[in-house]
Amino acid sequence: MKNLLGAPAVLALYYLILTVLAFYGVHRLVLVVLYLRTRRRRPVRPPDPAEWPRVTVQLPLYNEMYVAPRLIEAVCRLDYPPDRLEIQVLDDSTDETAGLVARVVAEQRARGVDIHHLRRDDRTGFKAGALAAGLARASGSLLAVFDADFVPQPEFLRLAVPYFADPGIGMVQGSWAHINRGYSLLTRIQAILLDGHFFIEHTARNRSGCFFNFNGTAGVWRREAIVAAGGWEHDTLTEDLDLSYRAQLAGWRFLYLPDLAVPSELPVDINGFKSQQYRWAKGSVQTGRKLLGRILRSRLPLRVKLEAFVHLTNNLSYALMLLLALLVFPAMLLRTGGSATLVWLVDFPLFFGATLSVLIFYLASQTAVGVGWKRQIRYLPTLMGLGIGLSVNNARAVLSGLVQRGGTFHRTPKYRIEKRGEDWLGKRYRVRWNVSVVIEVILALYFAACTVYAAQHRMWASVPFLYLFVQGYAYMAALSLLPSLDALRRPRGE
Repeated sequence: MKNLLGAPAVLALYYLILTVLAFYGVHRLVLVVLYLRTRRRRPVRPPDPAEWPRVTVQLPLYNEMYVAPRLIEAVCRLDYPPDRLEIQVLDDSTDETAGLVARVVAEQRARGVDIHHLRRDDRTGFKAGALAAGLARASGSLLAVFDADFVPQPEFLRLAVPYFADPGIGMVQGSWAHINRGYSLLTRIQAILLDGHFFIEHTARNRSGCFFNFNGTAGVWRREAIVAAGGWEHDTLTEDLDLSYRAQLAGWRFLYLPDLAVPSELPVDINGFKSQQYRWAKGSVQTGRKLLGRILRSRLPLRVKLEAFVHLTNNLSYALMLLLALLVFPAMLLRTGGSATLVWLVDFPLFFGATLSVLIFYLASQTAVGVGWKRQIRYLPTLMGLGIGLSVNNARAVLSGLVQRGGTFHRTPKYRIEKRGEDWLGKRYRVRWNVSVVIEVILALYFAACTVYAAQHRMWASVPFLYLFVQGYAYMAALSLLPSLDALRRPRGE
């Protein structure tokens, strides 16, 4: 095998990909260090304003029959001066959600709430288009946004709005809490992934003076900042990330409040989760294509540019991970009987950078949240497997984002699942599996065969590593197909 003509090229490509993945992995460690250095730099809450500014709360909806009433009722309970609060329900629904929302809005208006049910003739621009249409009719100088699966606490605005006393603040972002964190293994892993984003990434970036982004919900914008940045645009699938970078390039400062946690509902369906991840991955690549040139040409400090570059290109690692998956076993065969020194000096440091550093990042996030890493360490194998399993889905998203502007905004289905035992399989809006599942099945079978081969030839060091790939792709494929098997048992929407 060592004398095959393509062996040097295979190994060179393998080590190159592993090096790039190690770079992105080590960057996670850098964020952990930044978090530890800045975690005590908590912003001092300003006093309440003498006169509370007028706030427009925007609720973008599209076919959300299960959760729309919960959201509207929660927003109508916001503890804010009634004469300074306006609520817009930006409803693009094409099913019975529209009628359901109309009834809830009418009930709240009868109670004296300043709430408006706004409908469009079409979904041009999807969520970005709805927010732009609402902005044109909004009366508030500040705009708060909540997605359908969120349940803001009454004190949200009173806690967030005082920070806008600083005229340079363009956006205040709260963190996400999770109503159904303990519903299943899938929701527990999602919560850990999001904890890393909110409690390590956001804190480290914001408190070290780097750019970070509005997350599309649970945040408040200054109207001036939206207008100065050019408004909501829909040429990417992550309109929130896009506007965030444009606003910060225009000189506006953002503030992150990790203690301002807004309860939300995690996807319980793996296909819905994959759809969400696809949109985020594709949109971030599109935003990078759109704005990285402007960022790198700007007069921003070099460290801010570098952090923005890594932030906007990080999802490329999924495509690289898929390539690594295809190369890992041939590379193992080619290095059989090779130097142990090479393994310790090259393979192990790169493996640490690409994988173990990421695990440290997520364990640190659990300490930051207050859960503690010791209780969560048992979830690490599944977390690694889920990351590997997502590589097919997200690699497709990355490739699409590299060549396509915009696209169809497929919203993540929400079923109002709040506790264990509640059923979602018989509800509407379920996302069907796609071609990614076929590839995941093939890869699961391929790595199962590789694992057996490695065991038969006493390549014991390779077996645990190969098994992670089996677990990741098999887990993703199995969860994707199980809802379809249930559909054979009962009619869709039963």
